[in-house]
Amino acid sequence: MPTDIAIARKARMETVAAIAKRAGIPEEAVSPYGRSIGKVDLGFIAGLGAKPDGKLILVTAINPTPAGEGKTTTTVGLGDALNRIGKKTMICLREPSLGPCFGVKGGAAGGGYAQIVPMEQINLHFTGDFHAITSAHNLLAAMLDNHIYWGNALGIDTRRVQYRRVLDMNDRALRQVVSSLGGVTNGFPREDGFDITVASEVMAVFCLASDLDDLEERLGKIVVAYRRDKSAVTAADLKAAGAMAVLLKDAFAPNLVQTLENNPAFVHGGPFANIAHGCNSLIATRAALKIADYVVTEAGFGADLGAEKFFDIKCRKGGLNPEAAVIVATVRALKMNGGVAKDALATENLAALEKGIVNLGRHIENVRKFGVPVVVAVNHFISDTAVEHRFIQEWCRDHYGVDAVICRHWAEGGAGAEELAHKVVAILDKGEARFEPLYPDALPLWDKMRRVAHEIYRAKDITADGKVRDRIAEIEAAGYGHLPVCVAKTQYSFSTDPALRGAPDDHIVNVREVRLSAGAGFVVMICGEIMTMPGLPRVPAAEHIHLSENGQIEGLF
Repeated sequence: MPTDIAIARKARMETVAAIAKRAGIPEEAVSPYGRSIGKVDLGFIAGLGAKPDGKLILVTAINPTPAGEGKTTTTVGLGDALNRIGKKTMICLREPSLGPCFGVKGGAAGGGYAQIVPMEQINLHFTGDFHAITSAHNLLAAMLDNHIYWGNALGIDTRRVQYRRVLDMNDRALRQVVSSLGGVTNGFPREDGFDITVASEVMAVFCLASDLDDLEERLGKIVVAYRRDKSAVTAADLKAAGAMAVLLKDAFAPNLVQTLENNPAFVHGGPFANIAHGCNSLIATRAALKIADYVVTEAGFGADLGAEKFFDIKCRKGGLNPEAAVIVATVRALKMNGGVAKDALATENLAALEKGIVNLGRHIENVRKFGVPVVVAVNHFISDTAVEHRFIQEWCRDHYGVDAVICRHWAEGGAGAEELAHKVVAILDKGEARFEPLYPDALPLWDKMRRVAHEIYRAKDITADGKVRDRIAEIEAAGYGHLPVCVAKTQYSFSTDPALRGAPDDHIVNVREVRLSAGAGFVVMICGEIMTMPGLPRVPAAEHIHLSENGQIEGLF
């Protein structure tokens, strides 16, 4: 089987104008970025408001393992399959971050014969959106320090500067730094740090804003520091929001690309789900719902993170009504959840499968709590056996009354996911979805966090030290208690212990830190040992990425 990059290079891509025409977007509403990438005009999108929405389908997954699950691959395969059976469909994905591309996870364009293309550009600099977001974020940081340097008219308490700089790369050395060293002309030294761009509040604002006016207003609400009386200082106070919006203006237009089967896809925005809200941009999703009859989107990592935030943050903020969810699993990943080592996953092992499948069951239960019906997609690997497939299908039917469909889109493209497409359409035709977020706006922040921990993670309780509880009280006293919570925790487990696989119960979730994201409109609860600036692994993927003798990129996956 050829590699993902080899398959992508052989793709017969159509021009972005042809893809736009297929989606019903006029050519004059697309600004080409080369031959096969374009940005869709915001004025055209604004004019779509009167059209009825299509049906929204979420693709989520079990907790990720090194064995692989293939959530993006399934999103692309399902989108292609729906188009194959005559349903006008668009997919909406996040843009890849350079951190995972050069770290351990690789890119985020799908795989095999279920990819979005051009894969190399999408996985690298693409249209420059992440650079624009990084620049806008760091412009605000620079204006904050500059204001303090030139007299601090706003009375900022330099001990209470909340705003960290960002970089779209895994760099653990920047997690904690001391800035402004070198003398009087360089400012006032303080302890500082960097986050990865996908954890930036500017990224979250970018992905939750409805138009350019809303974008600038949200940027202005970002709290950067506090005065000695603990009153907030915002980006608007620093007169930074306008310039930030200018940097983001072109980036804010959704990116239009295509699948290997030449079906349209929006790829726009990219917050991680383990440290941010994990969904593509709201403006792209809303546009797709006006353009297509069916929209397939994904949320990052497992359903305990991505799906919960998609439902409780994105759908709540954007007025979206998802009507079906696909939970992706693999035989290999379920066996790893059952305790099998990675090098033994190719061996049939029903005992381990039975032990590990409880992780899938927990996710089925959780998604149903939001009133959204579920189908399971078993992403086929060549080492799978018919006995293992049958076990999963019977287990899902017997325990939950849910269909589990064996999908071969990685090897066969859309044709390998047609059965899944028919199952999804059947769910949608029944119209049984009754979407509702997990908690109401009026619930106090601590109780929102506890409800997520109880209902989604099955934790016994949540804990925090006095400083964290005081910070939550301050946020509520300032008028932000109505906001949803965005939990930052490990993606590998329902708990905060990444080694605790399966479906653990009665564990304790410790809230280590709380950050207010007033512009984005949520409160980040940082739990366990999760870092908002990841590090590279012992052997980063970057060691194997290079240019060949003929100038082609090698090693990207």
